[in-house]
Amino acid sequence: MIVYDKKLLDNLALVEEAKSLHSAGFISKEQKDLIKKELPALKRQSNILVRLGFFLLGAFLYLSICGVISLLGLTSSENSFLEICCYIFAIVGFAGAEFLTNQKYYEHGLDDAFILGALLNVGIAIAVTTEGYELNIAFFVAVASFLMYRRYLHLLSLLIFCLAASAVLFYGMFEFGAIGKTVLPFVVMLFSAAFYFFSKKIIDNLKQSYYYKGLLLANSFCLVLFYLSCNYLVVRELSVMLLGDEILPGNDIPFAIFFYAFTFVVPVLYLIQAIKTKDRIMLWISFLAIGFSIYTIRFYYSVLPIEVALTIGGLVLFAIAYFSIKKLKEKESGLTFKPDRINNSNAILNAEALIVASTFGLKSEVKTESPMDFGGGGFSGGGSEGSF
Repeated sequence: MIVYDKKLLDNLALVEEAKSLHSAGFISKEQKDLIKKELPALKRQSNILVRLGFFLLGAFLYLSICGVISLLGLTSSENSFLEICCYIFAIVGFAGAEFLTNQKYYEHGLDDAFILGALLNVGIAIAVTTEGYELNIAFFVAVASFLMYRRYLHLLSLLIFCLAASAVLFYGMFEFGAIGKTVLPFVVMLFSAAFYFFSKKIIDNLKQSYYYKGLLLANSFCLVLFYLSCNYLVVRELSVMLLGDEILPGNDIPFAIFFYAFTFVVPVLYLIQAIKTKDRIMLWISFLAIGFSIYTIRFYYSVLPIEVALTIGGLVLFAIAYFSIKKLKEKESGLTFKPDRINNSNAILNAEALIVASTFGLKSEVKTESPMDFGGGGFSGGGSEGSF
């Protein structure tokens, strides 16, 4: 299914690990350059600004091709062409992505433009065909984006798949009427929890390193979705929007105590688990969740004026940061304040393969002269000329 040569993907992972090890000071620049030279890899653009520039260039090329097709199509039959034009543009996107990936472009920018353009046109085409039926749109976009990720290992396509799959769940529950809308938060909570543990199990047993980033993205998305599924603000506002419930002063939504507790307990559990497992992504998600939980309460209950609340909050955060730094700054292992030598949490995933490749596949051409002169060795005299 993957269009790329898996050997090149493995080489790309090894080159990335070599860069991480070099930035951490484990290998020299000469060793990093030697590994990069000896391991042929895909054409990848790691600089985000350069990649954005190539994306804009690819988008201009894609729009130019679609513009030419539009001019040719409108000259024949305008009405029939308008009905199928987005399908044609989607095919152009798929064909362009296939061509660029066959030229070994991977996360380059040019391929991003054609892949995302194809997915956009798939969504518009299905919307036109089904007259805006949301469930069908979400379903076909989810299928197309998942196939794009499986074939091109495109992370943005996987993010679109996660969003579209969530939309399929939402609109699918809407089909059950008021009952489906009422139990929607609990269904989403169970769905995200199940998918989180499923993706976590796959990550733990992963052998192909090129799937790691995608699985990590899906795993992190499930954490965010799980928290938002039963956040009090989200549930209350959706109840008003979807069910038309008017919450009068002094009243509250059903199961309000559960949603209040969920809003504050889940971020704390995220924080504890992140510290316990040293999971940096979960740690950042827990911080954001705690901040959103505080915003949730202030959205409905203004206990203090905003300037007083911000001042007290800043003092509390300063105190937590100060005492945490004092406690952790001398620690050498575990949770510590010392700078991380390897910023990429996946930097040692392929260390064994990198060592093997460096030892057996990359041999230096430099020859060193021995400081000892052993002489001739005419017969079994161990380096003598026949006399001692």
